[in-house]
Amino acid sequence: MFKKGILIDAIFGTSFIISLILLTQATRFLGEFSLLDPIGDAIGDVEMTDLVFSEIRENPKVDRNVVMVNIGNLSRREIAQELSIINQFEPAVIGIDSYFRHLKQDSLGDLILNRALTNIKNLVVVSELQYNFMTDAYDSIRYSNPLFNVGQTGFANLETNALTQHQFKVCRSFPPKKEIKGRDELAFSVKVAELYDAEKARSFLDRDNQAEIINYRGNVMDFGQSKFSGRFTALDVADVFQRKFTPELIKGKIVLFGYMGQDFNDRSWEDKFYTPLNIKYAGRSNPDMFGVVIHANIISMILDEDYINEQSKFSSIVSGVVICFLTVLFFTWIYWRLPQWYDGLTKSLQLLGVFVILTFNVMVFHWFNYKTNLTLATIMIALAGDSLEVCFGLIKNLFSKQGRKLIFKVYKDNNKIYSNN
Repeated sequence: MFKKGILIDAIFGTSFIISLILLTQATRFLGEFSLLDPIGDAIGDVEMTDLVFSEIRENPKVDRNVVMVNIGNLSRREIAQELSIINQFEPAVIGIDSYFRHLKQDSLGDLILNRALTNIKNLVVVSELQYNFMTDAYDSIRYSNPLFNVGQTGFANLETNALTQHQFKVCRSFPPKKEIKGRDELAFSVKVAELYDAEKARSFLDRDNQAEIINYRGNVMDFGQSKFSGRFTALDVADVFQRKFTPELIKGKIVLFGYMGQDFNDRSWEDKFYTPLNIKYAGRSNPDMFGVVIHANIISMILDEDYINEQSKFSSIVSGVVICFLTVLFFTWIYWRLPQWYDGLTKSLQLLGVFVILTFNVMVFHWFNYKTNLTLATIMIALAGDSLEVCFGLIKNLFSKQGRKLIFKVYKDNNKIYSNN
């Protein structure tokens, strides 16, 4: 179907597009402008797989292994009272997603909280990884005050692009562990899961991924921000103090204490994130999930051993190059065989190609819990049509003796016309 000359041109055109992308990456590395930044940023910010979580996926079952308790704006004495109430019903593990970095003027309240913590058999409290902007890495860990640094620790850091609480921050993944000064520190959720089921936690860590995509199950009360509220059991402050729960709800379960608003009617943004469950996929107005609920989703994912796998970077590059070559090959055939149809056909095929890739990403993610990474392929398809016109109409002629002769002939003819005038 394709003659040797078309194949050679296709290889040349593919190499030109790859060179263009490499050149823009080099200019970015050198701190200069990048021509493809708008394209890359626009495609990179689009996570069509979010549609699987928010629209396509069927309602997941309610997780009975994890119970959350709201600490609201309670004092340390009151948090200690909550802990003591829950602890008497024999939970398997208690995790506290709250820092107690400094001692209060109420020293008796601090001592009461310390006693409540020391009475818990299996306890995990949060630590915080400290990021060093000079080295571009996490290099230390910050803990609560030693009086409250009881039990085991796990870092509570969640991955987002936001620098402050009120910036737009989407949490899609998390680091299971980080090596700090030669020692591995586990994430808070992984440490809690480890105390509950060491074998499943070890199986999860054996995947040895630097970041894991969170396979979200659902939310607690979220004021209609998602279709999956009520997928976890949560107790409000008043529910605990008034003991509005059965012992079976707590016994042998994981209980996570954390901030979920002053009460469940509070729409506070504090410690709250956007997640793929948010029904407002574009132009989200309000964050939909508290940090402690994200930790609950991670724990649920680990205990169910229901993970999301992701295409490797190398495989993504190979896929991008192969798709680019096939696209360029077909566009080259159109360029030489149907030149009058080139613009219309290639633009239509580019739109179709991008649509097919996005649909493929969503369906594979939905059916197989596998996230493909075809951003490079999408960029290459978007560049292919116009790039080939530049490649064949300008670059190829510059390297062609006949092409150079033609342009110089036109230049000489024009000069001769002007001289005669």
